[in-house]
Amino acid sequence: MSKHLRLSEKWFNRGLWLVSILFAWFLIGLGSTIINDLPKVEKPLMVEDFYDETVMPELREKEILYDQEFGKLRSSRERLEIEKAQISARYQAEKENHLNYLATKGITDTAKEDPELLAKAKVLETLRIEHEKAEQALLAISEETRQLNEKREALQGELYEAHEAGFKLYQKARDQMDLRVFIYRLLLTLPLLLIAGYLFKTKRNSSYWPFVWGFIFFALFAFFVELVPYLPSYGGYVRYGVGVILTFFGGHYVINALRNYLKRQKEAEAAPEPTRRQELQYEMVFARLEKGVCPGCERRLNLASNLGDYCPHCGLHLFAECGACGARKSTFAHFCHQCGIGDHQEKTD
Repeated sequence: MSKHLRLSEKWFNRGLWLVSILFAWFLIGLGSTIINDLPKVEKPLMVEDFYDETVMPELREKEILYDQEFGKLRSSRERLEIEKAQISARYQAEKENHLNYLATKGITDTAKEDPELLAKAKVLETLRIEHEKAEQALLAISEETRQLNEKREALQGELYEAHEAGFKLYQKARDQMDLRVFIYRLLLTLPLLLIAGYLFKTKRNSSYWPFVWGFIFFALFAFFVELVPYLPSYGGYVRYGVGVILTFFGGHYVINALRNYLKRQKEAEAAPEPTRRQELQYEMVFARLEKGVCPGCERRLNLASNLGDYCPHCGLHLFAECGACGARKSTFAHFCHQCGIGDHQEKTD
């Protein structure tokens, strides 16, 4: 249709569409700012707020105590391992010294009664006993650590159950909060859609159509971007249910629109030909002819053939001879393309 507009009209239309887009863009920015601030209406939720206050503090305190005991056992084990290593080193040194002394002294009956030899043997026995005590102490610490591990594992199980119970409550509260925020979005978006539908139906061809279409774009953006992605799921039931409802009503609207269109077309085709001609818009007529369809019934025509002057489907008079030059021209054209004589001039002549 734009091919049949004046050049200035084309540029004015483009400018008006730019106004429409800019208007929609600023509305979208304002709406997004409002939508993004909606969650601030609700109090932020933390998982810790949903733990059982009668159980969780006691379990946390036990966990701290067990960690402290583990720290003490770890320190004791490290200290005993160092002492055991020192005792082992002293024992080996004394043992080598004792063997060297025996090799030098020689093993005789008198050597067995040697006070120095007896003293060395006593030192070795003392170190051996200390080494055994260190090993027993390490074994006791290992057993105590094992028992403490069992207690802590049981405590971890209790902590996990308490955490899961609190997390379930948190998740439930979070779902309720998301639902409330979605309702806030819906209360803001639904009126926009209703207003956009009303404007589309009644004002889309008015003088202020750029603002109308800008608002429609804004409402569609608010619905599909700011509302639909935040639709609660609940296992998919809500989303698919809403999809079924929207599809049903949308399909119902399209079916009724098609029926009404066909009804209007039949009524228009049943009307007298002059009446139908007056109801057709000049630019729309040539846009449809350019597409190879009848301006009245929108059925396909063979415009390449110069034989037919009437639509074979609805009888609309499409072509006639120019009263001035006899050239074949469109009955909707105001001037003849061959001689330039207009309809009013033909009548005057």
